Amino acid sequence: MTATGTGTGPGPVPGTGIRLTAPAPGWSIEADVVVVGSGVAGLTAALRCAAAGRRTVVVTKARLDDGSTRWAQGGIAAALGEGDTPEQHLADTLVAGAGLCDEEAVRTLVTEGPDAVHRLIRSGARFDTAPGSEEIALTREGGHHRRRIAHAGGDATGAEISRALVEAVRAAGLRTVENALVLDLLTDAAGHTSGVTLHVMGEGQHDGVGAVHAPAVVLATGGMGQVFSATTNPAVSTGDGVALALRAGAEVSDLEFVQFHPTVLYLGPEAEGQQPLISEAVRGEGAHLVDAAGTRFMVGQHELAELAPRDIVAKAIMRRAHEQGVEHMYLDGRHFGAQMWERRFPTILAACRSHDIDPVTEPIPVAPAAHYASGGVRTDLRGRTTVPGLYACGEVACTGVHGANRLASNSLLEGLVFAERIAA
Repeated sequence: MTATGTGTGPGPVPGTGIRLTAPAPGWSIEADVVVVGSGVAGLTAALRCAAAGRRTVVVTKARLDDGSTRWAQGGIAAALGEGDTPEQHLADTLVAGAGLCDEEAVRTLVTEGPDAVHRLIRSGARFDTAPGSEEIALTREGGHHRRRIAHAGGDATGAEISRALVEAVRAAGLRTVENALVLDLLTDAAGHTSGVTLHVMGEGQHDGVGAVHAPAVVLATGGMGQVFSATTNPAVSTGDGVALALRAGAEVSDLEFVQFHPTVLYLGPEAEGQQPLISEAVRGEGAHLVDAAGTRFMVGQHELAELAPRDIVAKAIMRRAHEQGVEHMYLDGRHFGAQMWERRFPTILAACRSHDIDPVTEPIPVAPAAHYASGGVRTDLRGRTTVPGLYACGEVACTGVHGANRLASNSLLEGLVFAERIAA
């Protein structure tokens, strides 16, 4: 299947010589917009486009709620708290990005972020509130100098956001195609986007290779963590969106900046695939990184100690492990007590206990694992790629917001803000 012309005959992608071979589409859908991916970025873009009267189709590789969004634990960062400002959020993001962020993109993110979060709440997302109050409860994560992380269900923020958006999509009656791997971008004779070809792999209304014809395609396919042997990403995160964009001749940027999360549950040297994440919010609430002797090794290495940016903490863990000839360090939150673990971090508690580790009574073995692609398909501040009619948002995109290292909990916010900008 060619990615050029009408998509009905063989031929390489201009400038790449690469194509996917597939039968001609056996069915097709006509739309104004096709959104590929069903996380916070994809569903936000789809809902906004549909609300504006555009015929919108959502295509996703598995089920609507199977992407990375539902695995997000810590929360969504925005200047929502008293005394906090977008300028302070900007400063923390620029520092975490190691001097390689696009400052205009970051300013867009932090300025539009608070209102975007409130619109998400109006869409049905329910965030945790402070005891006896209607105010959103805020926590702190690495690289943040203030408590500005809104969370839901303790440590199930992504699951709550996914639930709310999926329900909104179904209530709006949006057309969806699940279990569908997108193969290639279709373009017209002038090189403008005209849709996508896809292969439906599971049961559903459609089967086999088909096409969605639309003058606008929004890539929101998530990351590529499964390229690595150990990752926090779900099985669907295999870099399909970046691959499609490259075959279509789109520019990509900063692919080398893959963030490793410092604290992933260590399951042994043979463990592969998706590993349980131990949210940075655990450290934000006061857990300590220690070695086997119980010594805190982040103190004195950075002004924020355990809450230094992720690249610094990940390197410190590996450096200490190498010095001691071991494979992992420990995260000690025993001083939280059982009640706090059960209330604030029920998902993490259950994951640890399922592997016979009880954080209430013992430190958690942790090691870094591949977590987030800071680079991706290069876009401008409206989500436009270098291919006319092709847009990208969320982890598949490179907006310039993250630089060399994403600030904790900026990912959900980026997906939200730039999806809205694409729809607009």
